Amino acid sequence: MRILGIDPALRVTGFGVIDIKGQRLEYVASGTIETGGTEIPVPQRLAILYSGIREVVETYQPTASAMEQVFLNVNPGSTLLLGQARGAAIAALVANQLPMVEFSALEVKKAIVGTGRASKSQVQEMVKRLLRLNKVAGTDASDALAVAICAAHHRELEQRLQQLG
Repeated sequence: MRILGIDPALRVTGFGVIDIKGQRLEYVASGTIETGGTEIPVPQRLAILYSGIREVVETYQPTASAMEQVFLNVNPGSTLLLGQARGAAIAALVANQLPMVEFSALEVKKAIVGTGRASKSQVQEMVKRLLRLNKVAGTDASDALAVAICAAHHRELEQRLQQLG
């Protein structure tokens, strides 16, 4: 199984692709989709994000996807823009008929580090260790890989529960 993790944002969206091979997780790819700054109108930035995710899906052919849920920001405008970016990402995944699950940032941190209050650097270091990488991925890509790993861990738990029931 191949999982695409996405850490959505309007300016820089992170993506991470991992394979599940038995009990092992293997790194496939990671990176960012950059939509430009505020000089580019929001609708065009959403279109860039949509086509960027479609390109990632076509390139890496994942069989499932996972995305971090929206958190409520102090600034309602920022929250709205994040929601629009998530909508573009979800639309790209659905257009490719890719199953998707969502996790809160707290769930992702807990699955990766063991505590929902982990720092970004702790998450990055654990992603590096879990995927046996030589160096830490950038923040956005590392967050996306963490979401993919979280999905892999939840899938494994669901499979074990189904075997018992």
